[in-house]
Amino acid sequence: MAKTKSVYICSACGADSPKWQGKCPACGAWNTYVEELVSKEPAAKRVIPGMPSEKVRPILLADITSQEEARIDLKDEELNRVLGGGLVKGSLVLIGGEPGIGKSTLVLQTVLGLQSLKTLYVSGEESSSQLKLRADRLKHERPNCYILCETNLEQIFTQAHNIQPELLIIDSIQTMFSEFVESSPGSVSQVRECSAAILKYAKESGVPVLLIGHINKEGSIAGPKVLEHIVDTVLQFEGDQHYMYRILRSIKNRFGSTAELGIYEMRQNGLREVSNPSELLLTQNHEGLSGVAIAAAIEGVRPFLIETQALVSTAVYGTPQRSSTGFDLRRMNMLLAVLEKRAGFKLVQKDVFLNIAGGLKVNDPANDLAVISSVLSSSLDIAIETGVCMAGEVGLSGEIRPVNRIEQRIHEAEKLGFKRILIPHNNLKGFDTTKLSIQIIQVKKVEEAFRQLFG
Repeated sequence: MAKTKSVYICSACGADSPKWQGKCPACGAWNTYVEELVSKEPAAKRVIPGMPSEKVRPILLADITSQEEARIDLKDEELNRVLGGGLVKGSLVLIGGEPGIGKSTLVLQTVLGLQSLKTLYVSGEESSSQLKLRADRLKHERPNCYILCETNLEQIFTQAHNIQPELLIIDSIQTMFSEFVESSPGSVSQVRECSAAILKYAKESGVPVLLIGHINKEGSIAGPKVLEHIVDTVLQFEGDQHYMYRILRSIKNRFGSTAELGIYEMRQNGLREVSNPSELLLTQNHEGLSGVAIAAAIEGVRPFLIETQALVSTAVYGTPQRSSTGFDLRRMNMLLAVLEKRAGFKLVQKDVFLNIAGGLKVNDPANDLAVISSVLSSSLDIAIETGVCMAGEVGLSGEIRPVNRIEQRIHEAEKLGFKRILIPHNNLKGFDTTKLSIQIIQVKKVEEAFRQLFG
């Protein structure tokens, strides 16, 4: 029987120590050391059923034949786009997100749509009857999917060897445990060892594996940071539970770009792909209402128009309130300072509330012009003309700075029927505008933009 000992392991980086420490000397995090019982028996003795045990020999780089990675079409355009064109065989993909956001629904819905692909869905959180109820709600006919409710990793490998699946789903990695590690499921040691064993299985068998992971209160994947290092792709599924839109972002991708993102709409019968998010985000008619500006934003490499709403009112208390939803509050305070210093609008005794409609969170600096325009529109109580959108980064001196992918923003605004778009000066750089039906207005400073919007 293997001897066990007690060690303290950092939950942030995985460093171990014989005694508890307040600050981790490896990563500098505070209060991250947790006590765990570990076995002295090396986990390298683990044998995966059906896997070759001979040692791998080094090969010269010139002798390695390179070829295009074969990808599996998941029948989901949004998920295929985020993965870089499909699921690579032998890859390990980690999907993280808040509880109840729809991670299991997304994976199960994708699996049920792959009728020709033999899939093994391992659930450590739900029973087979619960998965059957969810599958009936998603309404897919005769999928080639096997369900296994098990948390013992060695038993999972045995069943995988018997079934020989073409795709393996683990829901979730924090519920799995290995007999070679003397600690509870979800601990740093268990997550690290289980993920390493699953990685070995995926690379040696060529079966792609989808891992579902929990997140902690800080918003990062629960468990050691090494979990994100060893996987090939890390996807973040985010959104507000009070809104129907969900965004799938790529945090890390060894087989594609991390600039891609997918947008879904949560419905009663599952997730629906949103191929054109601009039309859904601009469903309301705000003609004659002040405090609304349309921004031509870029999330990843996808352009779409979003609605920026602002409300400026007289401060009731001595200190004015500043609140922002979906936009960085510190950046909003900076833009308000620019608006007061460079444009001469006094907002010291005013409450300012900002909201990005639809529950989205945007980080594109090109939304700055729409933010200050909506704030000024609400302060003056003058509505911005319908059919006008804008894109531009605002500098500290009040200048409108150029933004990237301006051609995509213009084409998106033109496709949705907008008449005018405000862009930074000299941002086109050779772009042919003769065939466009939308009027392009180039502005250098915020004063010029305000004159175009409010006269």
